Amino acid sequence: MDYISVNQIAERWGISDRRVRALCAAGRIPGVIREGRAYLIPSDAVKPLDGRALRGMNIPAKLEPSFARIAEKRARLDSYRPLTAGELKRLQDEFTVEFTYSSNAIEGNTLTLKETALALEGITIDKKPLKDHLEAVGHRDAFFYIQELVTNNEPISEGIIKEIHSLVLIDRPEDKGVYRRIPVRIMGAVHEPPQPYLVPIQMEQLVQEFSNAKQHPIVSAALFHLKFEGIHPFIDGNGRTGRLVLNLTLMQNGYPPINVKFADRQRYYDCFGAYFENGTSLPMTEMIAEYVEEQLDEYLAILS
Repeated sequence: MDYISVNQIAERWGISDRRVRALCAAGRIPGVIREGRAYLIPSDAVKPLDGRALRGMNIPAKLEPSFARIAEKRARLDSYRPLTAGELKRLQDEFTVEFTYSSNAIEGNTLTLKETALALEGITIDKKPLKDHLEAVGHRDAFFYIQELVTNNEPISEGIIKEIHSLVLIDRPEDKGVYRRIPVRIMGAVHEPPQPYLVPIQMEQLVQEFSNAKQHPIVSAALFHLKFEGIHPFIDGNGRTGRLVLNLTLMQNGYPPINVKFADRQRYYDCFGAYFENGTSLPMTEMIAEYVEEQLDEYLAILS
């Protein structure tokens, strides 16, 4: 690795030598080597985010340090772009399997992580229902679809949400992509979803509200996810569809997709409880931010 001096990086970043030394001392610049009183800085180092850059954005004060770290790590990840086809495949393949397994497992799918990987390769798992195999394939195809949407810079719409749901509900052709026509209840939840005649209205309002959001993208994504699951627009597949749409909103804003792990499902459910019982979206926002930072760390570890 090539290294440059404090003076050189200060000139490149347009800040003072003193500020660069402070950043080095605080560990804000990865890969720095100290030799006596001097610092040697990697030539490809990315300028750490100034916390003041987050001012004016509607984010909880508690999450400002987290969001600042995320912005720094995202800038470091962006410095590796464009990625090679091999790098992209390595990042995507492992995540796709884990995301498919976790999202389906939360909804009761019985395939293990290994069995999910095999099912996605077209291998039938003995003594496991066909439904579980179809759910794995449908979820994977839906994730591939949202990747295409991100590449083509397609804005979220009701039509896109219905298309995602159609892929998820591959085993239920009569229900896929269709708003529910009967009342539903969410087991164990205090919140009661709206009556079916209100679903199209509320979904239209939600998409419109999101398109005009002035909040930080992670805050906005968390709130959209909470409200979407609260509307519960489909007869089945709402959780899987909602988490796919959540990743679509994150990826459209330059963040990596996240995997809400099966082991964290109780915390995930509690986030909904906090919103519908106490009106706060902070727990969900915090959880999503932690997952985003975790995924950034994983990608950076692979690429570096």
